[in-house]
Amino acid sequence: MKSISSFPPRHCNALFSLVNNSTLSLTPFETSKHSPSCTNLPYEAYHAHLLIKGSNSPYLYSRLISFYVQCGQISDARHLFEEMPHTNTRRWTILIGAYSRHGFYKETLGLFHELLKEGVRPNEYMLPSILKACANLTDLKTGEKVHCICIRFWLDSDAFISSALVDMYSKCGWIDNARRVFDRILDKDLVAWNAMVSGYAQQGFVRDAWDLVEEMRLVGMKPDSVTWNALIAGFAQVGDHGMALNLFRIMRDNGVEPGVFSWTSIIAGLVQNFRIGDALNVFRQMVVAGVQPNSVTISSLLPACASVADSRHGMEIHGYAVVVGVEEDVFVSSSLVDMYAKCGFIFEAVYLFDKMRERTTVTWNSMIFGYANHGYCNEAINLFNRMMLEGDVKPDHLTFTAVIMACCHAGMVDLGQNLFNLMQNVHGIKPRLEHYAGMVDLLGRAGKLFEAYDLIKTMPVEPDSIVWGALLGSCRNHGNVELAELAALHLSKLEPDSAGSSVLLSNVFAEAGRWGDAARLKMIVKKRRLRRSPGCSWIEAT
Repeated sequence: MKSISSFPPRHCNALFSLVNNSTLSLTPFETSKHSPSCTNLPYEAYHAHLLIKGSNSPYLYSRLISFYVQCGQISDARHLFEEMPHTNTRRWTILIGAYSRHGFYKETLGLFHELLKEGVRPNEYMLPSILKACANLTDLKTGEKVHCICIRFWLDSDAFISSALVDMYSKCGWIDNARRVFDRILDKDLVAWNAMVSGYAQQGFVRDAWDLVEEMRLVGMKPDSVTWNALIAGFAQVGDHGMALNLFRIMRDNGVEPGVFSWTSIIAGLVQNFRIGDALNVFRQMVVAGVQPNSVTISSLLPACASVADSRHGMEIHGYAVVVGVEEDVFVSSSLVDMYAKCGFIFEAVYLFDKMRERTTVTWNSMIFGYANHGYCNEAINLFNRMMLEGDVKPDHLTFTAVIMACCHAGMVDLGQNLFNLMQNVHGIKPRLEHYAGMVDLLGRAGKLFEAYDLIKTMPVEPDSIVWGALLGSCRNHGNVELAELAALHLSKLEPDSAGSSVLLSNVFAEAGRWGDAARLKMIVKKRRLRRSPGCSWIEAT
């Protein structure tokens, strides 16, 4: 073990503090039983105590590395990893397992590639952790490499590795490969069955998942809560809520009581399929049944209120979140910010946003969109700049969609163009259709119609109706008949059954004094019986 001076200063300070504190005198055995957490014994002191005792126990290293990773102290975990004897190959297993267990999947795969470069042979203890990382990152290429390693070293028959391979291929969308791996498992345990059932359900093959459960029961394997929850989530996602609710009964008949995950799966499925009233009803039934919703339930339900601007139910759910103590959960708080912003309560959204201790990219996006949608364009841009300055999270494609929209509403053409370039050149985000639509709208509103058209011509993807619609709307505002005809032609090809583009173009003709062309277009619309989608709005009735 290296000298104390090689550790960071705060570890040394903790060490000297402990040397002078005679009350802390755990033996290595007692230390191994002590369970540190981020809220009790400071991790620096715990580390320093191990230095005092001079223990080389891999178990203690494992506990402390896992502790560092759990507390988010990645650099300290890596430092301790480097302090372990390099001849000890268990250090790789310990750190890879800790990374994967606590959700640091990119770091897991980075360490795996480093391990291969150093010529260390992966063992059966670390491979499931690596495959878990591949699954959660949908990194099929690395997953296949790991599978080859398993075959090469005759590890593919290991029960844990086989189940992890099934899960990896399923989450990467290669369900046939997952089934091939599953079929080759000679002695299938419950974990393997559940991995395959979950794979089918997650990819939408719910009938195959149900058939597999029937097969599972025929061979004497009893489904557990994981099996039933996977089925419920699968049927709820594809919109078969009758079957999902029927599974509740079957689940109970098989001696398994539906828990919070089962109820949450139903609610999430209903929300995803825009059955907002049904989702709220199931939530009420869940509470009446005595099952306490958790943060996932609340954050799944709030988007239902946001999507229809149902502030009354949103506030009720907010109150419930406070009562059960999940309001400060980052996902719940982000959903609340989004709900209040979409319901028009922008200042309530700002209040919640400002008091959050931790913010994700989703949180920032929700607040920037909230500002932009309600005309607070300068505030949206300032918030984006604050996000960049704080640097805790990175912007994604939605962040730039929101801030470009703010620039569009405020007429800030130069800033919008700079942000569009920043997105590509600095953050490496390839523009999507919504970014191009925003830029066309931005340029078009400013009267730069030919610049907007030139941008459309350079698009690497086929422009959609929103892009051409933005150009056509700008052409009408600025009276450019030539480009309006071109945009309307493309729109008619994309939406042949819609009268929107023809009506808009006829208005352009009329405003330009081309009454004959305007009348001709209206006649075509009438003759073809084209329909224009009517506008709509809603109010909340009490």
